[in-house]
Amino acid sequence: MTKEFILTLEDVEKSFEGFKAISNLNLYMDVGELRTIIGPNGAGKSTMLDLITGRTRPDKGTIEFGKNTDLTRLNEYQINRLGIGRKFQTPSVYIDHTVFENLLISLPGKRSVWEALFSRVKPEQRDRIQEILKTIRLADKAEVKAGTLAHGQKQWLELGMLLAQDPKLLLVDEPATGMTDEETARTGELLLSLAGKHSLVVIEHDMAFVRQIARKVTVLHQGTVLCEGTVDEVQNNERVIEVYLGRKHEPKRSL
Repeated sequence: MTKEFILTLEDVEKSFEGFKAISNLNLYMDVGELRTIIGPNGAGKSTMLDLITGRTRPDKGTIEFGKNTDLTRLNEYQINRLGIGRKFQTPSVYIDHTVFENLLISLPGKRSVWEALFSRVKPEQRDRIQEILKTIRLADKAEVKAGTLAHGQKQWLELGMLLAQDPKLLLVDEPATGMTDEETARTGELLLSLAGKHSLVVIEHDMAFVRQIARKVTVLHQGTVLCEGTVDEVQNNERVIEVYLGRKHEPKRSL
């Protein structure tokens, strides 16, 4: 029986004005998996997400979603409608609207913001929003304006706004950036709770956070996969240590 991948990248390459940002990249991700991607600055992590979401197109290679859906032939909005949602490092929420309203606006449907906010909220919409509020632990903030939330709470709200679209695949870019230790731990718990129900790609630099959430880690370097494995396997890999620390034969330190 052939194993089904939610995401497949094969022999993917992308250059910008002569600089090869992605080089012979191969990545295979299982349905329901939470995959953590790490790598030094310039490793190609954000470019990889741009290629998956259609913000840019590869020079060569294959990017498939599920069973034989070629993402390289689709536009950003078409890829989003397939069930691929992306969260950037900086949270993007409607600061002058409440948490509840932010989630309401994000529910599927061809409506303007005005229509979403001023039409009658259906019982099934309210139930879905309450479910998401509970998941992101903001039920007590439902009627609070998003602009007054703490940084971590805004990050959780934006994750909730993605969940409102019921994505199959979530692409999350450095969610722990700027968070307190408590917020970081709660973010890890949230992402772990989503795995299985959704497939997740999480890009992160904070290795303590990576250790909290990671089951399988992919290390990118110069636009290609350097190695894959558990956190311990990755942290003890001599090639990874050399890339991060710039030397091979000194005592190992936590990445």
